[in-house]
Amino acid sequence: MLMDKISERRRVSLERAKELKSRIEDYLEERKKIPRGLYMQDEFEKAKKKILDVLGGTEEDWNDYKWQLSNRISDVETLSKIINLSDKEREAIEEIGKKYRWAVSPYYASLMDVDDKYDPIRLLAIPIAAEIENECGESDPMAEEYTNPAGSITRRYPDRLIINVTNECAMYCRHCQRRRNIGQKDEHTSTEVIKESIEYIRENKEIRDVLITGGDALTIPDDRLEWILQELKSIPHVEYIRLGSRTPVTLPQRITDDLVNMLKKYHPIYLNTHFNHPKEITEESKKACEKLANAGIPLGNQAVLLNGINNDKYVMRSLNHELLKIRVRPYYIFHAKHVKGTTHFNTSIDDGIEIMEYLRGYTSGMAIPTYIVNAPKGQGKTPILPEYLISRGKDYFMIRTWEGKVIKVENQPTKDIREILY
Repeated sequence: MLMDKISERRRVSLERAKELKSRIEDYLEERKKIPRGLYMQDEFEKAKKKILDVLGGTEEDWNDYKWQLSNRISDVETLSKIINLSDKEREAIEEIGKKYRWAVSPYYASLMDVDDKYDPIRLLAIPIAAEIENECGESDPMAEEYTNPAGSITRRYPDRLIINVTNECAMYCRHCQRRRNIGQKDEHTSTEVIKESIEYIRENKEIRDVLITGGDALTIPDDRLEWILQELKSIPHVEYIRLGSRTPVTLPQRITDDLVNMLKKYHPIYLNTHFNHPKEITEESKKACEKLANAGIPLGNQAVLLNGINNDKYVMRSLNHELLKIRVRPYYIFHAKHVKGTTHFNTSIDDGIEIMEYLRGYTSGMAIPTYIVNAPKGQGKTPILPEYLISRGKDYFMIRTWEGKVIKVENQPTKDIREILY
């Protein structure tokens, strides 16, 4: 009798395992078509050699982030020696560059497909005609200009705020929400303005969490960043500091031993980065993220849902899996804001809900970020989820599982723990 029960349990378990396996077959098949940087190193190495030849650089130069920054590609002639551009593309880049700045680090350029104009890396980095053909959207949809109580601060929440320390980035993303601040030259925020920002924090004791961003927080020199960290750490009510940086993605050479050794003196410190596609996760970015993680700096990823890049349930799932492999926790998927010059990247909220629907239950909880729609005019992050609550009665809820099954769950009232124990 016991053996019969064990046999029946095993039979049921095997049937269930077979059913579960069938639910992942579509993803495994689609994943084969998704470019993933960790499996493209040979291609990237060839592109690197070509770019070094074009720029007259050496292997030592390539590994020097200062060389990378000073040799950003920002003119059509140099770009056309690296990737193939049609006359129409060249004209569009020239024209858009007069209004919206663009620049690409040699490293990030090495990830581009030389022929495919729809390559996600090219779409993220290289201007296209749609940036000026469609003038809808706003320059400041988050109304940051009206959430600036002092210095270079943005404050939208009760206990935390942002300090913007620079307008510089290693690569100027075409979907950037702060493109109004980029201008045509790099400018770090002045010492006077940063001091004013820090003094505001010092005077407002409810501020416990400070995010240093820009631009890109890690494009400022180590000594200047350390000064800011020292000042913030001297404020008793600041509990921890966060850094916002896309350099692990666009300029991984920036994550030097000197930088990491400096940062770990100011724990607790966190870093949120910005991978948007699995092709961006390479051996170099993996090494950069591992350095930070080994120094005890927790890493989170804030992707943006972008049309033609990652508004696909398979691509986003692959991205989140690749992130966990390099010790970066998927944190947010942001719905793209309606920023002037970027609206060709906008998607429907339905796209985001479908992606979330396909993640829950189909992959581990660590691989499921929160999908966020920012309320207009800086009114805050609003999480958006698929509908799992179907209905409720007096003492029960009807819920929908990740497999679409509708189940009744008892809703027991909360009892006073003191009455239960004594």
